Amino acid sequence: MKWAVILAGGSGTRFWPLSTPDNPKQLLPLTGPRSTAEDAVVRLEGLVPRERILVVTGAALAPKLRQRLRLEAANVLTEPRPASTGPALVWATLEALRRDSEAEVLSLHADWAVGDPAEFRRTADTALRVARLHQRLVTVGMVPSRPETGYGYIVPGDDLGDGARAVARFVEKPDAATALDLMAGGALWNSGLFAWTGATLVREIERHTPEIAPYLDRVEGNDVAGFFRDVTAVSIDVGLLERSTAVAVVSGAFAWDDVGTWEALGRVRPKDAEGNVLVGRAVAHESHDCMVWAEEDVVVLYGVRDLVVVRANGRVLVMPRDRAAEMKRLLDALPPDVRETAE
Repeated sequence: MKWAVILAGGSGTRFWPLSTPDNPKQLLPLTGPRSTAEDAVVRLEGLVPRERILVVTGAALAPKLRQRLRLEAANVLTEPRPASTGPALVWATLEALRRDSEAEVLSLHADWAVGDPAEFRRTADTALRVARLHQRLVTVGMVPSRPETGYGYIVPGDDLGDGARAVARFVEKPDAATALDLMAGGALWNSGLFAWTGATLVREIERHTPEIAPYLDRVEGNDVAGFFRDVTAVSIDVGLLERSTAVAVVSGAFAWDDVGTWEALGRVRPKDAEGNVLVGRAVAHESHDCMVWAEEDVVVLYGVRDLVVVRANGRVLVMPRDRAAEMKRLLDALPPDVRETAE
C-alpha cells in the first residue's frame, strides 16, 4: 500500500520574526490561508489516505501538528533528537513496514508551495510506480525556471522506461554560471520529493550508509531512542542518494517552490501591479518589488524597492530582498533579548 512521510521538523529561523520555536514556519500560513503542513496533507488526498500518513517532527511541535493535521497519535513520530533527514526517513519507513510489509513510501516536506495539486499527485504516483517496478530509489526532478544557486541539481542519465531515467550525478548548490550550464544541459532541480519501497530503502541503506545501517536493529527492536542515540546525523541525499547506483529520476511538471526565505514569498504569493507582495495591514505607494508581512499595526512603504519588511511578535525587520538568505547570519549577530521574540 501507499504511505507518505512528511518531514516537519526544524525551527524555521529564516522566517524570523514571524516564525518562533513554538510556532515555526510549517505551522504558518506562508503560502495561503492554511499552514504549509496542512497544505501538504490536503495535497495527498486521493493518493494516500490520512491513516497512512506519518509525520516526523520534534517533541515541541508534535501535539500542535497532530491537532492541526487531524492525525492519530501513532501517526506523529517524535524524534528523540534532530539527526537530519536520513535517520528520520529510515525510521518512518521502517515504521510503515512494521504496519504494512509491502509499504511503498512517498517522502515530502511540510514547507513547500505546489501550484497544481492534481499534477503533483500524478507525478508522485508515477514515482511510486517506478520505485516498485524498478526497485529503485526515485527522486522527482523539477524543470528549473531560473539559475537557482540554493537548490541541488540532478543530471539525468539513461532512459529506464516508465517515465524515468537513471541519475547520472547530483550537483549541490552550484554557482550561477554552473547553474546556467546545468539548465542548458537538461539538469533538473532536486525537489526532495522521493519514493521507494520499504524493502529497497533498507537494502540500499545496508549497502551504502554506514552512518545508519549498523543501527537498524534498534528500530526493529522498538528501541527508537537507542537508534537516534547511536546514528550519525546525515541527510538522505548525502548519506544514500549520492552514493547509491539504484537511483532514478522522474520529471515533475507542476509549479513547485521550496519556501525557504522571505524572498521566496514573492514567487508564490499574488503581487500587485508594481510587483509587491502585501500580507496583512500594508500599503505600498510608489514602491516596487517589495515583500511586506504586517501582523501588527499598519506598514506603509513609500518610494522604495526590493525590500523585505516584517512586523510580527513585537519586532520590525527591514532588509534587502537579495539578502533574505542571510537570516542566520543576522540572527547570530543579534542580542538574545532582540532575537528571542514574545509571541
